[in-house]
Amino acid sequence: MVSSKKAKTLHPYIELLRPEIADMDLALPAASALLASYLAMGTLPPVIPFIIAVIGGYAAITSSYVYNDCCDVEVDKINLPNRPLVSSQLSVKKALMYSLFLVIVASAAALYLNPESFVVLVMAVATISIYSKFAKSETFFSFVPVGIAYGLVPIGIWLAFDPAGILMGADEVILPIPGVFLGIMMCVTDWGFTLSGVARDVDGDREKNKPTFPVVFGVTTTAKFVTACWVIGVLASLIIGWTARLGPVFFIGAVIGGLWIIMQSFDFIKKSTPERGGDLFLQGSRYRGIMFGSLILDVLFSTLVGGYTAILW
Repeated sequence: MVSSKKAKTLHPYIELLRPEIADMDLALPAASALLASYLAMGTLPPVIPFIIAVIGGYAAITSSYVYNDCCDVEVDKINLPNRPLVSSQLSVKKALMYSLFLVIVASAAALYLNPESFVVLVMAVATISIYSKFAKSETFFSFVPVGIAYGLVPIGIWLAFDPAGILMGADEVILPIPGVFLGIMMCVTDWGFTLSGVARDVDGDREKNKPTFPVVFGVTTTAKFVTACWVIGVLASLIIGWTARLGPVFFIGAVIGGLWIIMQSFDFIKKSTPERGGDLFLQGSRYRGIMFGSLILDVLFSTLVGGYTAILW
């Protein structure tokens, strides 16, 4: 039996990782690794590098959550008073060390897999840090670096299994078209994902004079922009499937999930409230978890089941 004291000690560290959206954060590096290996070599990736890539990708993503909470303590006192740092379950100093630890884990994984992946990781960490520390307080375009940083995550994972050749020798293609659109899809949908959460926090941001997109333009305009981001992201996901010649499992998941998230986005326009933005934030995670889960299953079928891809191609 785990003691209550130990559970309370562990809980804040787990909470900082956003366990409610862990499905998306784990499925993204897994799907990226599988698709890259399948398109580059026609096989599944080696087990150990695959596990390292998933752990490293998850650590990279969650390190940004922890660091963002360290930078947002004052606003979160209004918007999210139950978060670990605001409710004094954990100190900012300990959270910063935790974020650094996660970055070190991600860096070690990237260096083990491919130096090119490490370069992309450094770019992503620097970009998201600019958002958390500076951009959110200075400009309504602060969501832009968030999407760029998360768009770099699948690219970094991809390069671990299909190197570009820039640092490790010549290659004909730096990044194939499916990899490019995977990065685009992640970037653009993260703009919609992030702005939904920012719309949820509009009251606290307004009180603290943070010029976020919902504060400057209103929640309704934000909802319309968010919807456009999801539409573009869903189209990008279909281009990934088409250019990678994926099978029916992926397209079923991508189409059904895509139609669902677009319907939820239009509902956000209809009900342009901070609370609805918060709901869409979580729904966006569910969609990406489903889409990437469908991709994972499809690659497994494509690799292990003879004639599977011939169903469509």
